[in-house]
Amino acid sequence: MTGSWLSQVVPYVAARFRDSGTRTEILRQELADAIRQAALDGLLRKDMCEVTGYTRQQVRRFTNAGPGELAAE
Repeated sequence: MTGSWLSQVVPYVAARFRDSGTRTEILRQELADAIRQAALDGLLRKDMCEVTGYTRQQVRRFTNAGPGELAAE
């Protein structure tokens, strides 16, 4: 590896890593909103757990959190 190549790749990969964190947070927020909406629509928690792979406690945290806020894990 040359220093020149490395100095070009590291900033690119670091930026992609930061972007992935942002995308993850956006998707988590959308999922939390969808879980809350499913609860309002009457979907049972056990069914939400089956679909999402979350535990009942995790689903409960999402449904108890207000719209637009993420439940702490």
